[in-house]
Amino acid sequence: QVQLVESGGGLVQAGGSLRLFCAASGSIFSINAMGWYRQAPGKQRELVARITTAGSTNYGDSVMGRFTISRDNAKNTVYLQMNSLRSEDTAVYYCNAFTGGYFYWGQGTQVTVSS
Repeated sequence: QVQLVESGGGLVQAGGSLRLFCAASGSIFSINAMGWYRQAPGKQRELVARITTAGSTNYGDSVMGRFTISRDNAKNTVYLQMNSLRSEDTAVYYCNAFTGGYFYWGQGTQVTVSS
């Protein structure tokens, strides 16, 4: 079992920045990759960014160049730095951990970008 706790969401004006945090606990040794997904009202959940234990990253097309994912293995924490935020980035952001056999999800944190 892996537990994920997100924090750092909130309200920001367009063009601003936010940093999201995701702390993992439990069977963290089994985690292969962690990432962030988001879901806006009426839309499907989509990949924002993902990082493997080796440090390889990939991003959704809409956030490429604006968002950066990173991890601190010593703190079992993954970060999402979000810059140049747009109104269309408004969504609930979910932290995700993949163990090779199962996906774990956090409870989500709301990000609202006002135009």
